[in-house]
Amino acid sequence: MKQFMIRALTGCCAFLILVQLGLADSKDPKWAANSVEKAGPDFQIQGEYSGILGGGDETLKYGVQVIALGDGKFEAVGYPGGLPGDGWNQEKKVSAEGVKDGNVISFKSEDGRGDLEDGKITIYDAEGTEVGVLNKVHRKSPTLGKSAPEGATVLFDAKQPEKTVKNFENGRVTEDGLLMEGVTSKKKFKDGHLHLEFQLPFMPQARGQGRSNSGCYVLGRYEVQILDSFGLEGKDNECGGIYKVGAPSVNMCFPPLAWQTYDIDFTSAKYDDDGNKTAKARITVKHNGVTVHDDREIDEPTPGGTNKDESIAGPLFLQNHSNPVRFRNIWVIEK
Repeated sequence: MKQFMIRALTGCCAFLILVQLGLADSKDPKWAANSVEKAGPDFQIQGEYSGILGGGDETLKYGVQVIALGDGKFEAVGYPGGLPGDGWNQEKKVSAEGVKDGNVISFKSEDGRGDLEDGKITIYDAEGTEVGVLNKVHRKSPTLGKSAPEGATVLFDAKQPEKTVKNFENGRVTEDGLLMEGVTSKKKFKDGHLHLEFQLPFMPQARGQGRSNSGCYVLGRYEVQILDSFGLEGKDNECGGIYKVGAPSVNMCFPPLAWQTYDIDFTSAKYDDDGNKTAKARITVKHNGVTVHDDREIDEPTPGGTNKDESIAGPLFLQNHSNPVRFRNIWVIEK
């Protein structure tokens, strides 16, 4: 039966079916895993590491993000002061490619070396002296799992998937009750607060905009980008960025398969009785609990949305970019 389905389908739709069946080639840039069980050994190594370097009066909190690049290859990004959103001052970071020797993956730079083994990174200075150990950490957003307050409109609840998926046009859910990408809410809004939880698939062979791409379109016209930009620069076309408008103040993207949150306050553009625009749309975005856009003005709708008329109410649109991004716990408080 599986082989018949494979032969009968072609293109993007066929590939998505292959992914769901677990038959796609893990060396293909489009290969995606939506579970730890299917992610493979590289996923276990990728992630965030944190600890203290030095001793006595000369100590430094330090964070490292290890990015899986496929085929057992990795890149590490080091953050003096701590991980993004947890102490990093955004002034300096250190990048290094990993070289595997047995069970150890070594990351070398002019500042020193980090040896990753058994879920921890041992750090050495430029002279080869051990200066500290970083342990793997699994951060969670402080708003993860936040319940919809009284009076909120619940758009999707993974505890009631069959009921709440009906709140979306083209609504689809996975076998485990998660909302799939490519949906538009039937209800429309003007001003309010949105809570959204999303999970990026693990796509180690993909790069750039091909890596776990979707988009959260507030009012159907202002895109807060959804992308696996874990460890990247944090640009306007990466996770937390408002596409074509502005980059996030800090890249707060967690590793793929970690649940992440957007908490967004939005205000529609204002018009007078003659149809003249009197105020631009404004948006505040918290990504995993950290403010990455603070009351930012938006001149006009971003590309790819469902509508460009800023004078009317608009829906929540979750873009389908051919990557299996998942969603749960979505609600809006109207203001």
